[in-house]
Amino acid sequence: MSDLHDLPARVFSLIESGVVAEFSTVSAAGIPIDTPTYYFPADDMSTIDLATGLPNPAKAERVRRTSKVGLLIEGRPEEPVVVIRAHGAVRDSDIQANAIRYLAETGYEGISHGITWEEARKAVTYWSRIIIENKPERVYWWDSHAALDDPPQVWSAAPDTVYPTSDPSPARRMKRSAWPVRPWQDVAGEAVEGGTPAHLSVLDEDGFPLPMRATSFELTAEGFRLAVPTGTPWRLRGRASLTFAGFRTFVGDAGADGGDRVLFRVERSLPQHPATLDTKQVLQPSEDTLAKARARLEYEAERRGQSLPVIPADPPPRTRIALIRRARIASDAPITGITEEHGNRRT
Repeated sequence: MSDLHDLPARVFSLIESGVVAEFSTVSAAGIPIDTPTYYFPADDMSTIDLATGLPNPAKAERVRRTSKVGLLIEGRPEEPVVVIRAHGAVRDSDIQANAIRYLAETGYEGISHGITWEEARKAVTYWSRIIIENKPERVYWWDSHAALDDPPQVWSAAPDTVYPTSDPSPARRMKRSAWPVRPWQDVAGEAVEGGTPAHLSVLDEDGFPLPMRATSFELTAEGFRLAVPTGTPWRLRGRASLTFAGFRTFVGDAGADGGDRVLFRVERSLPQHPATLDTKQVLQPSEDTLAKARARLEYEAERRGQSLPVIPADPPPRTRIALIRRARIASDAPITGITEEHGNRRT
């Protein structure tokens, strides 16, 4: 096989119609960091693309440094589970074009909390986007969630596949996060009570950061004890991150717990963006959030020698695959981080 179109129809359909992927990148310290992210494949399915806000370029910086990335795409229990090894490429040489594409792929209704487009288009700190293209190198899949304890099926790209490279690096360094870091024990207690699934990311033998859902977890004095599917084909050892839908994320080390469980020893929790705690702040940030985001936005645009994007008076037409995704959002399929409770599940 050499093209995603050669995958079984059910697997291809899930990748094409999916909304959120666990997206793991590698930090400068060699830690896999999982950031669940809205994704949008290219129309020809040659790459699986996603974006990060220009004020918050950390995962793009990680991809620019180390192109190896990992994605996990899940759906209903009876649908396939797909893990993708890919090489990422950062696209930030035209922030204006990125903003228009991001709007065409995602729309605004799902995060609007009822405001009009006239109001939503003012959120330039959100619509200013860096796009990351991810070209698959290997795909693992299981036919359903119930099959996760069995070995996966595998697709590999052709040996002569050419992978995209990132746009040139901008001048100077990005600034450190403006958001607070809280004691991990406090954040962990909220994670347990939050009811969201846990996903563990580790590096495989080739250095790809790969995420996998924990089937169960419990809080310990050191971190978390996890049950992970036995069909996972990479070793669940070493530097790792654990995220709960991106709302609460921890870094540390994974290792055996003397049985069939994985012990994730927490080193620290990661900063929490205010919008992960209150999704209204995505398009309607507080005065403090807006001030910090605006300062970072202007700095990052200046690093790239670009003006801030002009957000159009009318949103662009949705893409072909965006309409397919919209049907999934309108269904009862589970989507990480997109729920009625969070007020962001609209079409």
